[in-house]
Parts: sequence; C-alpha cells; structure tokens
Amino acid sequence: MKVSDAIRRSGVAVGPERTVRDAAALMDQAGVGALAVLDGDELVGIVTDRDLVRRALAPGVPYDARVDAVMSAPVVTIDADADLHDTFAVFRHNAVRRIAVVRNGDFVGMISIDDLLMDLAADLIDLARPVTAEVLFAHRDSPPPMVP
Repeated sequence: MKVSDAIRRSGVAVGPERTVRDAAALMDQAGVGALAVLDGDELVGIVTDRDLVRRALAPGVPYDARVDAVMSAPVVTIDADADLHDTFAVFRHNAVRRIAVVRNGDFVGMISIDDLLMDLAADLIDLARPVTAEVLFAHRDSPPPMVP
C-alpha cells in the first residue's frame, strides 16, 4: 500500500503570514490538528495544535502573531508513492505525530500516527474474524468427506 492510499483526509494549508488566530480557526473548521504552512507552493513548515498551545498561548504570544513565528521547521516529509510501512521508520526516527506527504516536492496531504493505528486496528479485526466465529459460534470446518 502506498502512503497516499492511507491519507484519511485532504491536507489543509495556511500561508506563513496568516495569524495564530487564523490557524486555530482553520484547524477547528477543518477538524484537523495540523496545518501545512505553504509559502506559495513551497512547504516551509507545519503548525500543530500543540505548537499553538506551547509556542503561542502558553507564553502569551498575541493572537495576531504570524504563523511562521510558531510553526515547526524543517518539515518531516515522505513521498506519496512510498510504501506505507516506510512511514513507521520515519515516525520512529523523528519523534513526530504527523508527517507531510509530498509528491514531486508538492504538498498533497498529512499522515498521522492515528491514521496508521486505525489501519492496523482494521487489519487486526479482519484477521480476527475467522477466529472469533470459531470461538463464539462454535464454527468449525466442514468434516472431511466420507470415503466408502
């Protein structure tokens, strides 16, 4: 499976000149916990809900401060066509919760640890179905045919 196949929602971006308040409102409206920060087409940073709390709200940064003052950079990225299992290593080596997904240098979305956990849980449920049927419903394989 490719990384791009595991993206659960389209990426949401904000310009570096937008305010901290704008970023928070956009996150709330889009129902996301992170925004890509794009200067034109260039991915220059990422701002997360954690960045807003720790780098803006807690220290008392004004709401009209620019997003690029609180964003995280450089951005950890992975190619959209990479194998999904490659993301595990990227998460492990970078200690982040979200990775920007790019194709030919262009931002295409965001993948999170939560996305991977949901995929893993779905895979485990699929694997458990035959076992569950056997345990709960005494489902057994068909008996072998009787040979006369």
